[in-house]
Order: sequence, then structure tokens, then C-alpha cells
Amino acid sequence: MRDRLVVGRGVLPWLLTAALAALAGCTADRAGDAGPTQSDDAPHRPDARTAAALRAVETATVRAGSARITSATVMGAMLSTRTEGALDWAGDSTGTLRITYTGGELATTMRRLGTTTMEARLLPDAYYAQVGTRFARQMGGRHWIRYDYEDLDALPGDSGRYLKDQLRNTAPIPPVRLLLASGNVRAVGEETVDGVRTRHYSGTVEVAALTDRALREQLTAAGVTGETLDIWVDDRDLLVKKVEEARMSTGLMTQTAHYRDYGVRLSVRRPPAADTRDFEDLVKQQSSTP
Repeated sequence: MRDRLVVGRGVLPWLLTAALAALAGCTADRAGDAGPTQSDDAPHRPDARTAAALRAVETATVRAGSARITSATVMGAMLSTRTEGALDWAGDSTGTLRITYTGGELATTMRRLGTTTMEARLLPDAYYAQVGTRFARQMGGRHWIRYDYEDLDALPGDSGRYLKDQLRNTAPIPPVRLLLASGNVRAVGEETVDGVRTRHYSGTVEVAALTDRALREQLTAAGVTGETLDIWVDDRDLLVKKVEEARMSTGLMTQTAHYRDYGVRLSVRRPPAADTRDFEDLVKQQSSTP
């Protein structure tokens, strides 16, 4: 009984949020935005050389189409994770991630449900989350939850739209676009990261001061009030490392991510239908259970 109540109080949406944090950290992206991200009336502008360098990073990363990623994320006292996987954004976003719950309140809950790690699979129409054996017993023995992207609109407020946009746009360029939009970014210098010679850029963002209304609204919907961002890029203008710290309505969120093997080929398999439950059906089941 207790496990059923715990699941009903919010574990199902958090399985989605954990993957989102692994994918994008704290920043948001606007689907289909390929144009400049700096508004003409922005109060601050990066110098022309830095702006051109960051736009080159944005272009090169999008063109690369895919990469392997490792990251460590801390979402206040709620959740800490370690993630490894690969993402493909050349067409419809796909990918596989192995997410390990390393700490926080939700990790304790998930351990009680027999889940310490989760495999996540992204396909063009849905996101799939794998659960442990004990959790699966509550789903008729099925081990995968399917989150149809269209069903996410039913989540409270703008959170569903935000989640859907992020899951459908997995190229790791939101930090670059956010630095450009903030105007408050500087070139720190050259450093060696993961054995690669890189250029380091650093900046801060106050969400309320962003003149890009769409970006400001999306970050606000995600609960972000301000950020500090650092990125390291190689001589091909590709991201090698990102460190992000965001002030959010729920507390401080930090993420360190490393990227490699750009252009890697991915083959993501859909989990068997007989071993899968739909998120929407589970929510209805929880709502109808006394």
C-alpha cells in the first residue's frame, strides 16, 4: 500500500524529470530556432569575436548530429544522478541513457521500489523509462513506462510543454544560446580538458533581465531565476565540457557534462509492447484508486 501511494504522489513524473535533467541540465531551448539569439535591444552584448565564436559552436554542434555524453547532476536535496549514454539529434531526436540515482530524497524512494538505475530510451514519438522488478509488480509485471510526447501536455502549467520541447530537441546547444542571449559572456582562455585543448567561455544569466521573451518565459516556466554557465570547446568548435549552476524555485541545481565521439551512430530499439505501460494509463489508474 505504501509503495502504491508513493508512486501516486509523483514518482512517475520524476522519472521523466530525471532524464530531462540528464539531457539538458537547467537550460531550455526553443524548437526550430536557428536564427540569432541576441535581441537587438539587449542591454549587454558579447564582444564581436566572442559572439562569432559561440555562433560557430552552435552551428558545428548542430551539424555534428550526435555524441556520447556523461554527466553528474544535483537537483538540490531532491535528487542526484550520474548519467552515461548517447544522443542523436540529426533528425528526430533519439538516444539511450543509463541514469544512476546517487542521492537525494527521490533516490531513497526509488531504492525502496527496487530501482537504483534506470535506462531511458528516446524515440521520435515517445520517451521510455525502465523500472526495477519491485516497481514493475505494480504495473502487472511490466518493466517500461511509455511517455507519449503528446500526453505531456496534460502535466500542470507549462511543465508538459517544456518537457516535450526538451525531449524533442536534444542537441547540447541551449547553454551556448543562453550565453549569447544574456550578452554577459567572456572568453577565459585556453585549457586542457579530457586530454583535449579547448577554449573556455564563462557567463552569468539573470532570467528576469533577458530581452528574449520566449527564452525568458521558458526558463521561468522551468523555475529558473538565474544561472552561471561555463563551456569548453575544441578546435572543431564542438562542446567538450559544460558546467552549469542554476538558481531555481526548488533550490540550487548543478550539472557537469562531458561530450565526446561526435557523429557516433545510434540504433535505439523500442521496448516490447507486452512489457510496457503508458504513463497516461498509469495516471488514470492512480486517480481512480481510493
